[in-house]
Amino acid sequence: MNTSRFHRSGWVALAALLLAMHGHASAQVAEREGAQEWIRLYEPHADDDMPYRLMRPYGFDATQRYPVIVSLHGGAGRGTDNRMQLRVWNRLLADEATRAAYPSYVLAPQSPRLWDAAHLERIKEIVATLPSVDMDRIYILGHSMGGHGTFILLQIDPGYFAAAAPSAGTGRPDTEEFIDASLIKDVPIWAFHGDQDMVAPYDRGQKLFAEMERLGGNMKLTTWSGDAHSVSAKMISGGDNGTTRCSSDRCDGEPEMLEWLFSQSRADGQ
Repeated sequence: MNTSRFHRSGWVALAALLLAMHGHASAQVAEREGAQEWIRLYEPHADDDMPYRLMRPYGFDATQRYPVIVSLHGGAGRGTDNRMQLRVWNRLLADEATRAAYPSYVLAPQSPRLWDAAHLERIKEIVATLPSVDMDRIYILGHSMGGHGTFILLQIDPGYFAAAAPSAGTGRPDTEEFIDASLIKDVPIWAFHGDQDMVAPYDRGQKLFAEMERLGGNMKLTTWSGDAHSVSAKMISGGDNGTTRCSSDRCDGEPEMLEWLFSQSRADGQ
């Protein structure tokens, strides 16, 4: 037996294996980096009161005016690391085709606690510093704690926002009622909820919608049949098991969420 030839072939095989493993690992790293590329679109801003990320409008043109989407994270995004507040809907909003079709700012603040009036004041301060903002088209959306926060901030200053899209935002089972429909009935709202949600009870969403119907409010409610709490991706992308109802003939019947959102303006009157 030629042991030297055996050793040479063994080393060749080992080298080939190591190269293949290195190539596979490099491909995995490249895939991970590619998957995270959208995060870099959200510039981090340190802030003593409220850290935030900001995605600027696609193809920014200083002669144009751009809307702002205020994106409120849910409980999973709580903290001060200025990263975890970027959720699945932020990734969907960062899609290049979506950004090109709907150029806008996306402001994603982060908080370790429930959203409140102090957050709203800081959000207003940040928006006021952004160049070329269309102040008649400030939108707010969020899921779970962020949906809850959407309703909270709407009630604090309903005249500031042109439209709102809360997802699973009716609070936890152990929280008291917190939504006064009379304060927000004139703001275009499109709410989303899974009918099996036990975290933010779906029956509260139904109760709010019924009150909006009584008041002739401007609210749409999309119910995802068979879904529980995790419906935040559908807020942007939609789905085939949703049923949408309108509280009055004031509602814009547009079936595509982003098309509906970006068509809302305070200039049209509420």
